[in-house]
Amino acid sequence: MIDILQIFLSESFWAASLRIASPLIFGVLGALLCERSGVLNLGIEGIFVVGAMTGWMAVWLGAGLWGGVLAAALAGALFGLLHAILTVPFGLSQHVSGLGITLFATSVASFTYRTALPDVTSPPRIEPFRAMDIPILSDLPFLGPVLFQQTPMTVLALVLVLVVWWVMDRSALGVAIKAVGDNPDAVNAQGLSVVGLRMGAVVAGSALMALGGAFLTMSAFDAFFFGMVNGRGWICIALVIFASWQPGKALLGALLFGMFDALQVRLQTEAGSFIPGQVFLMIPYILSIVALVIAARRADYPRALLTPWRKGQR
Repeated sequence: MIDILQIFLSESFWAASLRIASPLIFGVLGALLCERSGVLNLGIEGIFVVGAMTGWMAVWLGAGLWGGVLAAALAGALFGLLHAILTVPFGLSQHVSGLGITLFATSVASFTYRTALPDVTSPPRIEPFRAMDIPILSDLPFLGPVLFQQTPMTVLALVLVLVVWWVMDRSALGVAIKAVGDNPDAVNAQGLSVVGLRMGAVVAGSALMALGGAFLTMSAFDAFFFGMVNGRGWICIALVIFASWQPGKALLGALLFGMFDALQVRLQTEAGSFIPGQVFLMIPYILSIVALVIAARRADYPRALLTPWRKGQR
């Protein structure tokens, strides 16, 4: 018999949940910034891939771990800039542009990898971020293993939740970003640049998305391989709706999915001998869809989301 209560009381379960949620936290924060400004970025899946590949390759070439993080963020920002140019000043379809960015970024990652390593059958390994061991804090019961024995990138993800929350809810810049996603004409009437605010939010959000990919190659694993992103970008798009475009709820949504995923791994270990493994693999996605449907009914989405803006036009 499976002891569900014992699983939920386990320190390792909650530590794994936070670890699994970490790349989603980066991605959902990035998607939140883009959509709060009124721009849907469906390029997130491809940006995850290019962030994973760029961060890993930068470390492999000798840039160091934090150099890899910076390289991944810059790569994501470049693809975000391309999406922003196509959708903000040019006013092209955000759906089409985003899907195009996903295909383009994934292809660029594949081309770069194959060109740099044409004869390699298995990807070279790097030395990834290691779990921290903070004196005193790491020894705390329960909280120590869960919060203070994670890698630096998990800590960075949690810090960025606070940063994005402060920017969006406590700063004039955040007010302007939310306003441009709700009523760009009013922002323009105040003398602020709608195009500049939207493009800046998309570029910054895309940089955060790429960090989600970099987490996979530099913190969760030690190499890059195709298929490792495995739909995490699309999960982040759904989690933004679940979070009602709020950073705190975005963290909760990412942790919820991480918890479901960690749970299915343990259930598969406990009962995999008499229940097909595919049943357990479906659990986090089914539960996430149920949570999304419940949350979406009350979602207060940005009113100008997906709506191109041109000065002087109504």
